[in-house]
Amino acid sequence: MIKKCSYFIITASVIAAVTMAFKGVETTLVTNDYYKIDQPLAYNVPTSKETLESINDALKESEFSMETTNSFIDFKEAVAMRESDGNYQTVNSYGYMGKYQFGKGTLQFIGIKDSKDFLNNPALQEKAFVAYLKKNKWILRKELKKYAGKTINGIFITESGILAAAHLGGAGAVQDFLRSNGEVSFVDGYGTNIKVYLKAFANYDLSELKAEKNPKVL
Repeated sequence: MIKKCSYFIITASVIAAVTMAFKGVETTLVTNDYYKIDQPLAYNVPTSKETLESINDALKESEFSMETTNSFIDFKEAVAMRESDGNYQTVNSYGYMGKYQFGKGTLQFIGIKDSKDFLNNPALQEKAFVAYLKKNKWILRKELKKYAGKTINGIFITESGILAAAHLGGAGAVQDFLRSNGEVSFVDGYGTNIKVYLKAFANYDLSELKAEKNPKVL
């Protein structure tokens, strides 16, 4: 009986020793795999100058550009932002309505009689803006030919500047300014001079916009 007990004790001890030995090896391997460093760590942090150069190189390789195309779409959206912040349903204190701030008289001038429908119809507002530009381009066709490219009272005159100014004060106000060599200058109810529009909206390409005596809106 004692021999059997001794046998089992010895056997158990051997198994435990072997198991512990293997566990020790496994622990050592894991520890070595995770924490042993053969080479010193080195970090290469770029300087601010190097970072800026990398960004500039990337921009040069891409087609990214901050410049606008100065197209008709750019023009009309720029006018809209100036007039109403692009809000189709706004009405100012003088009763001018919509994205491009039309008065009732101007709407009738291009054939629109229902101002309520106009205010709630974005598509109609866009058509009205184009029609009014075409009408003014026809009215001012002689002035465009005579004055575009010249400098009057320190302002370089362009087709888009003339049409933007006509949107603000009407074609007659633009004619007065040009014919008086800048001496007569219309100012709206909020104190905005057409000179501001002549400058701010210069050099947009409106060559595709055709002059029409009686443009159709509807």
